[in-house]
Amino acid sequence: MPQGVFQDLKVIEIATVLAAPQVGQFFAELGAQVIKIENPKTQGDVTRKWLNKKETANPSAYFTCANLGKYSIALDLQNPEDRKVVYQLLQDADILILNLKPGDAPKLGVDEKTLLDLNPRLIIGEITGYGEHSSRTGYDAVIQAEAGFMYLNREPGHLPQKMPVAFMDMMASHQLKQAILIALYERTFTHQGKKVSVSLIEAGITSLANQGTAYLIAHQNPQPLGSEHPSIFPYGTIFATADNQFVMLAVGNDKEFLNLCKTLNAEELASDGRFQTNPQRVVNRNELKPLLAQKIITQNQNYWIKLWNEYKIPCAPVNDVQTILNSEYAKDLIAYHHGRPIGLKTIAFKGISQQSELLPAPFYNQHHDFFIPKK
Repeated sequence: MPQGVFQDLKVIEIATVLAAPQVGQFFAELGAQVIKIENPKTQGDVTRKWLNKKETANPSAYFTCANLGKYSIALDLQNPEDRKVVYQLLQDADILILNLKPGDAPKLGVDEKTLLDLNPRLIIGEITGYGEHSSRTGYDAVIQAEAGFMYLNREPGHLPQKMPVAFMDMMASHQLKQAILIALYERTFTHQGKKVSVSLIEAGITSLANQGTAYLIAHQNPQPLGSEHPSIFPYGTIFATADNQFVMLAVGNDKEFLNLCKTLNAEELASDGRFQTNPQRVVNRNELKPLLAQKIITQNQNYWIKLWNEYKIPCAPVNDVQTILNSEYAKDLIAYHHGRPIGLKTIAFKGISQQSELLPAPFYNQHHDFFIPKK
């Protein structure tokens, strides 16, 4: 039986890759029935075939990360008979999630007017690359470059780097979730559906946060600092330890810096005129960083993490993925089916009713006969 705050919602998803499908999984985790319509001409979502070097079977890890809890049926929107089936599914649906190529929605009969004439209560959530009126198709890596993130994501003097997760897709996904939730709230008063949309490029730009605001307010064009912070030091700064591991410091105020110096037996640094206040440390970071590094390299990672936590100095070990997923912090974020881990949840919050277990990511067209009985 469905469980969760949205157990009475029906969601149709005509979307592929990561951003929009993550929205569908979000609603599935909250109890909604989510039906993923896949294109038979491509044998479904393209990410089904995105296998890493240790994978041999379908569905792939990439597909799985955005499609837990869903049902899969294959229908060709260019086929009139299949389109009729899609319309039947949409007649009593609450939400439709789309991320078609620019200009495809009218050709496939899933444009806003057609859909709202069919079902006036339908909420249509769409993700595009560059906006509804742009002909450009959006790709996460391209947006990372164009929106300024790759320029900043590097050590000074090194090549720009793409982030190892599709960050623009994830930001757009969160933006669309918010828009759909607001539209659902509005519908309780208006009893009318509507279309909401977000573009990858706009989601990326708004995620520039303090870096973007620094340019708008202070007319400072942010420059690459690696993992470090433009306004605080040492914050986000990485140091090597004696056991060939790494630690990160996130010292946010002068008291924390004084405590750091105490743990390093280097209290003279806290009284040095170049480093006494955060603005001075920011200006003189190139002088301070090697002085800290030569102290930190003398002890192992665990030694520093334990000591700094005792002194309430913000810090962290630089973990690999395996380590963090086996930690206490991840235990509520792993989805299970019959006691077996099947992937990561999209939801990190607590206090809202959710599904206790999710269906595994569906095989291609797995549920065709359940939703479309044989004639």
